[in-house]
Amino acid sequence: MAAGGRNTRKDGAKNKLEFVVLTRFKPLWWLVQRNRWLTRKLNHTLVNLLIDKIPTRPHAFSTRSLYTSWDSLIDRSYSGLHLPPLDWEPLTDEGRARVASASPGFGTDFPPAAEVAELFRGAETKYSPKSSLTFPHFVQWFTDGFLRTDRQDVLKTVSNHHIDLCTVYGLHPPMTDQLRSHQGGKLKSQILEGEEYPPFYYDGQGRPKAEFDALAHLVREPTAAEGYTDAKKSRLFAMGVEVERANVQVGYVMLNVLCLREHNRLCDLLARAYPTWDDERLFQTARNVVIVEVMKIVIDEYINHISPYHFKFVTDPLSLSGEKWYRLNWMTVEFSLVYRWHSMLPETFLHDGQPMPVAQTMWNNELVVERGLGAMFEETSSQPAAMLDLFNTPDFMVPVELAGINLGRAAKLRSYNDYREMLDYPRVTSFDQISSDERIQKELERIYGHVDNVELYVGFYAEDGRPNSALPPMVGRLVAIDAFSQALTNPLLSQHVFNPETFSPVGWDEIMNLHSLSDLVHRNIPGDQRYRVSFYRSDWRRA
Repeated sequence: MAAGGRNTRKDGAKNKLEFVVLTRFKPLWWLVQRNRWLTRKLNHTLVNLLIDKIPTRPHAFSTRSLYTSWDSLIDRSYSGLHLPPLDWEPLTDEGRARVASASPGFGTDFPPAAEVAELFRGAETKYSPKSSLTFPHFVQWFTDGFLRTDRQDVLKTVSNHHIDLCTVYGLHPPMTDQLRSHQGGKLKSQILEGEEYPPFYYDGQGRPKAEFDALAHLVREPTAAEGYTDAKKSRLFAMGVEVERANVQVGYVMLNVLCLREHNRLCDLLARAYPTWDDERLFQTARNVVIVEVMKIVIDEYINHISPYHFKFVTDPLSLSGEKWYRLNWMTVEFSLVYRWHSMLPETFLHDGQPMPVAQTMWNNELVVERGLGAMFEETSSQPAAMLDLFNTPDFMVPVELAGINLGRAAKLRSYNDYREMLDYPRVTSFDQISSDERIQKELERIYGHVDNVELYVGFYAEDGRPNSALPPMVGRLVAIDAFSQALTNPLLSQHVFNPETFSPVGWDEIMNLHSLSDLVHRNIPGDQRYRVSFYRSDWRRA
């Protein structure tokens, strides 16, 4: 038994050893990272160690068909699958053995989805011991750029499958064209309270502006019962994806505004350094720089926040471009489900010293404009995120959890135990090997009867968090695997592209001199005031 009561027999000896080696011996790891050559070698080894825990792309299966076909291998309008779907019929002895070892009877009689969704509903918020609210805000904004389920058919995706900041630049060229000012490479913007923001999407009569008609593929317009008012609607910004979605919460808006400012700031730098460049070259170069800056934050700061290790990963793409996993990006259903961190949003947001229900911050851009970007980042960095756990999702987000359960069923995903095996964990045989929380153990047993019947989406969030990690074990492992393998295969980080010639010497310097989200924020706020911008709680200390 581990501290807290969870049975650790099925954690796996190799996993336990790996965890001990990487989370202890702090002085040794500090010495290692004093040596740049050794750091790069270990970075290369550990990235490969993580990614190689599962079969690499191309995936043999997608949501297009129950078996492998040419179309299922090339039609990226469908989502990929890490494991074959439930009704896959194997033709070989190896395939039949694979099915025989899977959870018996899983998927033949699911419990009601609405009852399962109640496993997520929280009565009293449990807070993350490590993460600030800036962390889940960044996650939602970042992943919304590439995890984009088709609203008409959940087995399909409208994603470009790349980290391309479509939330800032638009999903498609006609959208990008309307977001551009076509002057000096810049994006359209306006000045409010002395700071730069995107232009408003609606005119004074509440109608979409004609200049943004390519952005008019809106998600269902929210209702007054959801806190959506005409005053909020009038302040929604024109941004790269669906207007209500892009403006849905303050963190999303803050990060889009930040990248818009960085893009336009870079255009000014590039224009001064290269006066012969036209609007198109300034725009394209600035966009490339901003995309890579965000990926650098993802690897150097975000991944290291998730990790409980003493070793700090670094952005070193050129050393990894020859690996077997270096293949074309393709987002999977499992990756979409592993990133549904709705329980990390607390019920209450502290704004300007006053508590406010988080639901009231939705579509409320005035909060950002009134406080200013720097103060808002400090505000979210100064309060804790909620814990990623069952029984911790705010009431207004429970329907979204229900959608996640239904997506897993529609995609015919295999069981939590089957995915444990894929991710190099032993299969659990009792509920106390998943969680130390007796309430979670009892409710899982009541609803599912046997551990082999637990669904992947529920199992992800039922697990206890690891010491010093921001996430539970399977979530953390799959996030690291897919984040590294999808980010490092971005064409901008490839062997013959990632160089000063692509980004210009000026742009290259901007990339190399950026190490954190805080750096990016302080490049793009007026005045000399310093704000605390961090994924970490200010009171977090390594256990």
